[in-house]
Amino acid sequence: EVSQILLDASKPEEVEDKDKREIGGDAVWTLSTAKPGNGVEQIRDNNTETYWQSDGPQPHLVNIQFHKKVSIKEIGIYCDFKQDESYTPSKISIRAGTHFHDLQEVQEVSLEEPTGWLRVPLSRKDLSPSEEDSETSRDSCLRAFMVQIAVLANHENGRDSHIRQIKVYGPRPDPAGLLLDAGASSGFSTAEFSMYSSVR
Repeated sequence: EVSQILLDASKPEEVEDKDKREIGGDAVWTLSTAKPGNGVEQIRDNNTETYWQSDGPQPHLVNIQFHKKVSIKEIGIYCDFKQDESYTPSKISIRAGTHFHDLQEVQEVSLEEPTGWLRVPLSRKDLSPSEEDSETSRDSCLRAFMVQIAVLANHENGRDSHIRQIKVYGPRPDPAGLLLDAGASSGFSTAEFSMYSSVR
């Protein structure tokens, strides 16, 4: 279980990070249930005033499927207990795998009246603790085709859930680092110089 890291509630937008980029736009998003007008569009519209509202029995599921295996560094979830009260999740499970039939839980997070961004870091060892991969040295992120976020329980034993935003982050490629990985150890410290340090 990870401890929650909530950002400042007065800043509803996610904090920019030079080491990660949002990759959720590359995925197909589906929900187990949704009230009309409170579905995938609202969970992805970059507006913390809108929300997804489930409409059925728990667990409530958000399925995020990519067309290829991707590196996932972090999941960001925005909840607001002050506005949503019993609709606010109190326990969330994050699962990953190739498809619906082989998902494994990689994190379970307990929430105590959250207001703001919950940031859940994911790593390769969460899914396969013993996995030895050629990419392990350069990429310690979780690698998966699919991520599922399951709301297992709500505050005050609420039935349906509100989640206001979900972001999926992958590592941001480093152009200078890619050149150095390719064997062009030029010694230059800026990307501008490094990009001209070898002949193709």
